[in-house]
Amino acid sequence: MGSEMINRRSTLKSLALGAVSLLAIAAGGTVSAQAENKELKIGFVGVTSGPAAAWGTSNVRSMQTRADWLNETGGVKIGEDTYNINIVTFDDQKDPKRAIAGMEKMAQEGIHYVVGPNVDDGAAAVRPVAESKGIIYFPYAFPKALYTPPASNAVLGMVANYQSGPAIYKYLKENKDVKKVAFIAANESDPLSQRDSGVAAAKELGLEVVAEKDTYQNDTRDFTPVLTPIVQLKPDLLVLSGVAPANAPLLIRAARELGYEGLISAETAQDATVLQEGAGELANGFISVGGASTPEIRTPVMEEFIERYTKKFGEYNDESNTKVYALEYIIETLKANPKAIDDVEEFKKTMDTFSAPNPYAKDSTLKYVGATSFGQKRQLSVPMVVTEFKDGEFQTLFVGEVD
Repeated sequence: MGSEMINRRSTLKSLALGAVSLLAIAAGGTVSAQAENKELKIGFVGVTSGPAAAWGTSNVRSMQTRADWLNETGGVKIGEDTYNINIVTFDDQKDPKRAIAGMEKMAQEGIHYVVGPNVDDGAAAVRPVAESKGIIYFPYAFPKALYTPPASNAVLGMVANYQSGPAIYKYLKENKDVKKVAFIAANESDPLSQRDSGVAAAKELGLEVVAEKDTYQNDTRDFTPVLTPIVQLKPDLLVLSGVAPANAPLLIRAARELGYEGLISAETAQDATVLQEGAGELANGFISVGGASTPEIRTPVMEEFIERYTKKFGEYNDESNTKVYALEYIIETLKANPKAIDDVEEFKKTMDTFSAPNPYAKDSTLKYVGATSFGQKRQLSVPMVVTEFKDGEFQTLFVGEVD
């Protein structure tokens, strides 16, 4: 009886909402029409707990915010049918074995499009499942082998470190007189591969690399011992390769307290709140790849997305400026070729020629890129925004684009 009452209550409540929502009516999306919509499940397999939780949390929250918004305005029309978007999530805890289990769960639920995983080894581990079960997945992981032939089911969801790193070093060389660079990385496959490509890019630009082998364990809390010898080398730039959001402020604080006065940067996206809480003004001047949406390039849709996200979760993760894109690309590509709903081969065919207006950034287009890096279009085109941290928030340093 109780649940029946609650159902009736929520039905009455949603009917009332439907009646007052001019948007929903304007879009022809009444409550009863929505009930008749088909369901389109989109998956997420990635990390939403532990030190790197911010990476996956921003994925999930972005997807949920956008799905709610689309459903509220009548759903998404793909071909002859209209769909409500249902986001199915799985926390892989940054463990490759769990990522495989998560991808198998998606396959069992008949899901063909999955956002994540958020790290290299997870993204590599799920490849056999994705390929055998007909799943296209959108990792936030950088190994080129995932996106170069014969691999064809993974699509990189963001700008890679080997694309942003060279752009950052070049900018700092030309504008901030950087000559000497030092690298430090966690002793894990992800950060180590990012460090190696960063070192190669720095050397190619003619910069002097004074440290390239220094590592730390990911659960380190006191970074003074590992940073002391590096600070003594007086580099102009200290690169925190593949640094997890929880470790960035600890490294920054330790370097500054040791008297390091040079620049500090990272090629991975960071969280402004975490930096502010963990390092405060010591983090001022920290350079990282930001979310793909600076105030200067935001559209009204992006402003509304941020507003809805903040209202739903009580805060906004800057990384979601990038993470907002994956679901949008999936939906828009399916609209361009409705046959792809159940057939990922159709999706792949569409990627080469796909283009749609970018709802989130002014004067920008949604298109697949990556031909230069991977020999095929297996990357989402999102603006490459490089930011500088100042007094609790990120400010734009420069904006670039990947081909």
